[in-house]
Amino acid sequence: MPGEFSSGARLEIRITPADVGKRVSVRQLVEIADGHPTFTDTVGVLVSWDAGVVCVTRRNGETVQMAEASLVAGKVVPPAPRRRVKGVPDVTAEELDAVAARAWPATETDRLGDWTLRASGGFTRRANSVLVNGDPGVPLDDALTEVTAWYTRRGLTPWIQLSDTSPYGAELAARGWPRVADTLVRTAPLAALTRLPEPAGGSPEGGVALSRTPDAAWLAAYHRTGDLADAALKVVTGGPSVWFATMPGAIGRAVVDGPWALFGAVEVDPERRRRGLGTAIMGALARQAAAEGAVAAYLQVEADNAAARVMYDRMGFTDHHGYHYRRPAA
Repeated sequence: MPGEFSSGARLEIRITPADVGKRVSVRQLVEIADGHPTFTDTVGVLVSWDAGVVCVTRRNGETVQMAEASLVAGKVVPPAPRRRVKGVPDVTAEELDAVAARAWPATETDRLGDWTLRASGGFTRRANSVLVNGDPGVPLDDALTEVTAWYTRRGLTPWIQLSDTSPYGAELAARGWPRVADTLVRTAPLAALTRLPEPAGGSPEGGVALSRTPDAAWLAAYHRTGDLADAALKVVTGGPSVWFATMPGAIGRAVVDGPWALFGAVEVDPERRRRGLGTAIMGALARQAAAEGAVAAYLQVEADNAAARVMYDRMGFTDHHGYHYRRPAA
């Protein structure tokens, strides 16, 4: 597999556990057959180095685990350039994360320098975590003490949301805050979504209904509320211009904010999957967003959700950046 190391280069391991959070290129020995070694290269973010196991997360969200003893070379490499997509505004990870925060607003917020502390009674990590977008204005250890106290007073876990390129990733890893829930932010030109088709042969029970508030059918289909229905309702109805889509067997949500349209909460009844219902939901929401002037779509999907990523690939979505969460060690 081609990588960052040329065949004639001297192989050296120039990375250490202190480089956790940085983008690296590593080469590992896979096997030796008939006296001939086989190597493989991996480029991505060094997410952990613990107990003799090194983990690197590639740009596509895949995390590769390798034994420290198998490494033959490694070095820090520059951050990957952002992929520019025609029809999608050129924004940084931090700028798009700020747009996303407005589309999933917490019921309570506070500021710590450039950091935003968010709480919503425990409904979703995103609405109950610190959005790191800059400097906290105090030394990091003091910031973590304040963050922990703020969430503890509310009976919540002090989650911190970090883009994969954040310099605080290595700092938190060194302090024993493990990395969890790798997430990809994906974008697409909205025009492509407005042309998504209705289900093959149409929906026998009826089309997509759009509304400004979620009705009983939408709330019943949304699986994430659990015992937090009140907090969930406040979060999902918040945002600049919110739309809910409902049809028999499927629901979805979109939030229009200037040129951007967030798509989320797309759920299809397991018994009605593979019938184009999710596509119909996305198309209806996209056409509404376009009517309000949006030109680009984005969504957030967990990196290990391969089925959802394949579906979004077909719709024209590509990776913009990744983020993850950290919390104090249990």
